[in-house]
Parts: sequence; C-alpha cells; structure tokens
Amino acid sequence: MSKAWFVTGSSRGLGRCFVEAALSRGDRVAASARNTASLDELADAYGDAVLPLELDVTDKVAVFESVKRAKEHFGRLDVIVNNAGYAQIGAIEELTEQQLRDQFETNVFGAVWVIQAALPYLREQRAGHIIQMSSIGGLIAMPLGGAYQASKWSLEALNDTLVQEVADFGIKVTVVEPAGFATRSGKNPNPLANGHMAEANPVYDGLRQRLAVLVGKQPAGDPAAAAQALLKIVDSYTPPLRVLFGQGFYQMLQQVYADRLKSWADWQNLSAEAHGQAQSRDR
Repeated sequence: MSKAWFVTGSSRGLGRCFVEAALSRGDRVAASARNTASLDELADAYGDAVLPLELDVTDKVAVFESVKRAKEHFGRLDVIVNNAGYAQIGAIEELTEQQLRDQFETNVFGAVWVIQAALPYLREQRAGHIIQMSSIGGLIAMPLGGAYQASKWSLEALNDTLVQEVADFGIKVTVVEPAGFATRSGKNPNPLANGHMAEANPVYDGLRQRLAVLVGKQPAGDPAAAAQALLKIVDSYTPPLRVLFGQGFYQMLQQVYADRLKSWADWQNLSAEAHGQAQSRDR
C-alpha cells in the first residue's frame, strides 16, 4: 500500500530528494515550497501522485489549509516531514532581534503549525509518522550558529515531548539529525556563505576563518542516499526517535556527552547543597 506524504521545503536539497524517492517507489506526495515553479518537473512526471503546494510555513493559516488540502486530495496522510528551515549565521553579539525572531518563526513555529495541523488527521487514522528534520546542531553547539542551534535544540525538546503525547494514538515520531550534505554541485554547503549572515563584527573574523576551515574538512553526504535511508525509517514498525544522517560527528558527540555527564558528576556535592537541607518534621 502506497503512503501519502506531506513534505515542507521540497524545492531543493534533502527535501527535494525525499519527495523524489517517495514518488519513484509509487508513494504520493504533497510537496510544499515557497515557489511551486520549482516542482513543475515533478508534477509533469508524476501527475496526480504529486500535489504541489505553495507554502510559507510561517503563515499558520496557510499551513492548516495546505495540510487539509493534502488530506482531501489523497484521502489520508501517512508521513509528515517537517523539513523547511534555514540557518541564520552570526555571533550572538552580531544577531539582530529580527534575525533571531525570523529564525524561530521558520524553524520552530513553522514546524509546530505543521504538527498541529496534521495531528487531528493522524489521530483519527490512529496511524502516521512525523519526521522532524533537525541537525547535528541540535545536539552540539558551535560558534556563530547560536540562533540556528537554539532553534534546533528547541525542536529536539518539542519532539521528545510530542512522542510521549501521541504514542497512545499509534503515531510515531522520528528526529533526523543530518551532518553536512552535498548540494547538487557535489560540494559540502558552507553555512558561512549561505546568504543568512548577520552583519560581521571584525572582532570575530579570526573565529570565522577557523570555523570555515573546520567545516570544509567535514565529509559531504549524498542527499539521494539520505532519502533512501529515510524510506527505511518510514517503513519500519519500530523506527528510532532519533537518528544521525551522515558521518564525521559521531565521535565528537560521544565526547560532548561524556563531558556533560562528567561535569554533572563532578559537581554533585554542590548540587546537593543547592537543594538545601530538609527541615525536621519533629519541630
């Protein structure tokens, strides 16, 4: 039985590859993008199996209307992929209030609107799978990515909560945490040159240069391979709550989490002091 998908951010990158992989195996996809002209080729190739939807996920009303239209078009929704998002780059000191608000409007609020719009249909079916695209930046923090990483850490917590709230309805949740993936030109995308840059303060120029070198050394993943991996997840009876896509960061993650556990353990005495002494009930 083919699955019906709703995918945000379908025009390019991982989102586009997810849509293509689903369609190529006979699934049906409601593919949303800010500009549906980018989806014309898919519509020509797959006909009614693809439903192009013009959508800005920051528009809550439009999100609910788009999800409703997808449900009516396909009769059901099986896989919801929250993929739309972008990375705002800049040191904390460099970020404007508007840049920070815009980052959360797209990456966090947009994802929440999609979830809220889809859940009534998934509950009614007592089935469905919500895929939340996060990032390695949702697990560890690096300089100049504070806004983006804060939004992804928020999504990690939201979906940790969500999976506990919807389990009784037969709804599954998976958070996908990709590392760097190659663009169609075969290059690893450089987040320091993606167009969402805060106005640079020269005091951070050295840090910017060091980070660019570090990012350039990370292996670039294949988006098409990631799409095939996602198909295995949505077909699984017991999908993971979290899964890394790509290589290059696993050892770093192990060290980061080991350091956190050690720090909490080293300061347990102070933690107990902070709790205070229990008052005797005999007084």
